[in-house]
Amino acid sequence: MVSFDGLLYLVVFYATLALAVWAFVDAMIRPAAGFIAAGKLTKPGWMAITGIALLVLLWMQNPLSFLGLPAVIASVVYLVDVRPAVRGLRRGNSNW
Repeated sequence: MVSFDGLLYLVVFYATLALAVWAFVDAMIRPAAGFIAAGKLTKPGWMAITGIALLVLLWMQNPLSFLGLPAVIASVVYLVDVRPAVRGLRRGNSNW
């Protein structure tokens, strides 16, 4: 029988893993010039940060560990600060 604590831990782990995947994929699809234009760290820098965060979460399998928590924070910082700045820049007359 699965305990409530175990189920809650699985939900937290998979939610943080999905967050890290989202941050990495989003950093991968954004144009490199947008990062510079927004005054943020370069695209390879953010891809490295989010990629390492994803690998740490997969390796540790504990988002609340000594290395897991900074990995989650790095993904959240990208999604909350960098993504809106880069996403707000549009190329040409495109509606995307």
